[in-house]
Amino acid sequence: MGNEAEQIGMTSRQRLQAAMEHKLADRLCFDLGAGGQTGMGVCAVGRLREALLGESDYKVKVIEPYQMLGEIDEDLRKAIQADVVGVHPPRDMFGLRHDQWKPFTMPVDGTEVLVPKDFNFTVDNNGDLFMHPGGDTSVAPSAKMPSSSYFWDAVRRQKPIVENKLDPMDNCREFGLMSDADVDYFKNKVDWYYENTDAGIYLTFPGIAFGDIALVPATWMDNPKGIRDVEEWYISTAIRRDYVYKVFEKQCEIGLKNIERLAAVLGNRVQVVFVSGTDFGTQRGPFISPQAYRDLYKPFQKAINDKIHELTNWKIFIHSCGGIYPLVPDMIEAGFDVLNPVQCSAEGMDPTRLKKEFGDQLVFWGGGVDTQKTLPFGSPDDVYREVSERIEIFNANSGFIFNSVHNIQSNVPIENMLALFEAIRDARKE
Repeated sequence: MGNEAEQIGMTSRQRLQAAMEHKLADRLCFDLGAGGQTGMGVCAVGRLREALLGESDYKVKVIEPYQMLGEIDEDLRKAIQADVVGVHPPRDMFGLRHDQWKPFTMPVDGTEVLVPKDFNFTVDNNGDLFMHPGGDTSVAPSAKMPSSSYFWDAVRRQKPIVENKLDPMDNCREFGLMSDADVDYFKNKVDWYYENTDAGIYLTFPGIAFGDIALVPATWMDNPKGIRDVEEWYISTAIRRDYVYKVFEKQCEIGLKNIERLAAVLGNRVQVVFVSGTDFGTQRGPFISPQAYRDLYKPFQKAINDKIHELTNWKIFIHSCGGIYPLVPDMIEAGFDVLNPVQCSAEGMDPTRLKKEFGDQLVFWGGGVDTQKTLPFGSPDDVYREVSERIEIFNANSGFIFNSVHNIQSNVPIENMLALFEAIRDARKE
């Protein structure tokens, strides 16, 4: 169908599919909250519900406790007319299940929210909170939330490194074949969304993000071994490359088997799958060379992506922050279909240039508004103008799902959030 618009009255699922096939849908496709990189801080979700639904006393569920992201449930998704729902792994970054809930008060602003029942923490004399793996306060904490913060930071738990005793398998303890219960969990979640909503379905696939620095500290483990310090891991990708390579080999071996299992039961009910959150960029450009990416990461990412493309019609989503422009051609060759967050403020990430050079090969999922400056600190007019400009650039001939540049933080003013949604509504009327 090329650049011609699809017929009006598409479902959200059809709209997402058209956008990912680089076709014009009946209107702009929009995601908020389908993934752990496309969501909104829980306090902001609470204010948004009050503004749009009049729910001043509603307690929002924290569906991603590490970043303290709030749930965009069906009522709110319909109110903002978002098109995508997310299926997350059965346990979160602290090893908690999300089947029972209890109240929690955010330390910064006193917002009352709901957290998983095993969300257990301790508090020090400064009022800072410490989270413990699996909610077990008898073991050392794995993350800290300063009393002035809205989310957690990993606690350094690196044991002394003895070079001749380093074992790559210590960094593979978190990778394993999916249990029948976990496979059933994913199937039941996907089936429910497929049969009970018309939304596009986004799946977060666990265990195949090679070198994702958020996962290296293993905040869900009570006694992580191997290289678990953020700085030490980055150093190791240069000076202990054989070690890292062996970790990736084992991770890839297990990941390929898990893909086969899930593909067999989910079929094509899933439309897009998140496989990597590994950041390769900084504000001023990539922090590894294209050759280093080709040598260490690309072979494993390509093996994973090739298997997914072989077995399914899923589009493959990579999240990588910063100025990654020099790496984009290799990411495309590695088999990625969707790029997020499209950090337009970073070096080399000009939206017009990205759309011109890669718009027929990549779907841009994000880039809709700057979450570092414009959204939290600009005026509502600034937000409206930037959102409108980004939609005009990225949505040309589609291949675009609107989302902000990374998660909307909890302290964003409600006026700016409403300006964002106003710009989306106006773009959808054109």
